[in-house]
Amino acid sequence: MTSVAIIGGGPGGYEAALVAQQLGADVTVIDRDGLGGSAVLTDCVPSKTLIATSDLMTEVAGAGELGIGHHGTLEVDLKVVNERVKALAAAQSYDIEGRLTRRDITIVRGIGRVEGRTSVRVALNDGGEQLVEADAILIATGARPRVLPSALPDGERILTWEQVYELTELPEDLIVVGSGVTGAEFASAYLALGVPVTLISSRERVLPGEDADAAQVLEDVLTRRGMTVLGRSRMESVTRDGDVVTVRLADGRSVTGSHCILALGSVPNTEDLGLAEAGVHMDEGGFIHTDRVSRTSAPGIYAAGDCTGGFMLASVAAMAGRIAMRHLLGDAVQPLDLKLVSSNVFTSPEIATVGWTQSDVDNGVVSADVVKLDLSGNPRAKMQGIKDGFVKLIALKGSGIVVGGVVVGPRASELIHPISLAVTAHLTVDQVAAAYTIYPSVSGSIAEVARRLHTVEG
Repeated sequence: MTSVAIIGGGPGGYEAALVAQQLGADVTVIDRDGLGGSAVLTDCVPSKTLIATSDLMTEVAGAGELGIGHHGTLEVDLKVVNERVKALAAAQSYDIEGRLTRRDITIVRGIGRVEGRTSVRVALNDGGEQLVEADAILIATGARPRVLPSALPDGERILTWEQVYELTELPEDLIVVGSGVTGAEFASAYLALGVPVTLISSRERVLPGEDADAAQVLEDVLTRRGMTVLGRSRMESVTRDGDVVTVRLADGRSVTGSHCILALGSVPNTEDLGLAEAGVHMDEGGFIHTDRVSRTSAPGIYAAGDCTGGFMLASVAAMAGRIAMRHLLGDAVQPLDLKLVSSNVFTSPEIATVGWTQSDVDNGVVSADVVKLDLSGNPRAKMQGIKDGFVKLIALKGSGIVVGGVVVGPRASELIHPISLAVTAHLTVDQVAAAYTIYPSVSGSIAEVARRLHTVEG
């Protein structure tokens, strides 16, 4: 029986453990903070639970157009919201632990360090040490919020995205530093909860890594709803004086508020793991180099998840962990293909993407046709009062094979799936258009875009 030691109990680790056990391995998961990792305890599950409340507030705010009125002012009890957030995160972690233990997967609570290439020495949480011998090791230690010496969080008013759930009252004025996915999501959520928000972006626009059309729609919506967006504004420092937080910008300006959320990127949890000594190559930022089947440069050592950089998504971490174990244990394996990854920004409206991008087309990386259709003309969208958003499909010239897509709108995370299926299965726009859609439905716009991409042969 092959033995596997997995350092880290997040999606990359626990999903790998389930696959390895299913394939007959003896599996030990070494976990420090709780099964599910940051995705469950401090990141994805908590933030999307908070956003669920903000989404409801957004829907209620726009309900007047649908003939629904309310008397008085809607209020959010942030203490209740965050108690629910933490309870759901704890329950999800408990469920994951139960799945592992029912499958006879050993859980060791502590901090693991690789010794050689066949053992992990664990500093146990309750004291003492334990040596775990294994035929193979998977590193799935995740990442943590990046902080700077000039902008240190205090856990009270200057916060990382992991610390916001300790707040019991809504901020009077919130400053969010960083306009990537995390910054945009929290800025959008707190704005919907009724908090005045200033979003500071060092780049020209919000979400510089996303589809430009989608980012523009989001920025237009957020500013229309009252958010202040400061583009091309690099943060120099964040300081606190009593109840006032001051963000100083590189051009000499300053912004004040009651609270500040720092969304400055992530740092991999790869230090003090003995990786360099084991022959594992990392880049200058500490992210582990892996190939498409999750192998590192050290034989017998694999890595998955945020500690490897790239798409820092729970879904990618889980897939990379599964691929690692299937490769190790001789099962059929499909190497990781990041062009098949669908991702979502949980702002309001949401932005979902998959495959090749508009930028790839514009830069000549791929020869493709692009069609974008605004949701404002969709009959179901009109019924629901949806005015912002669109569906975009990207199809190869000549063959019409769908290679990418973007959806902007409510529940875009659900609407992207048929496009993701088309990209994965190499469907043509005609095949997508031939599938029946419900009338009226927002998803009908996907078929309509596909019809507009139809080309007559000859």
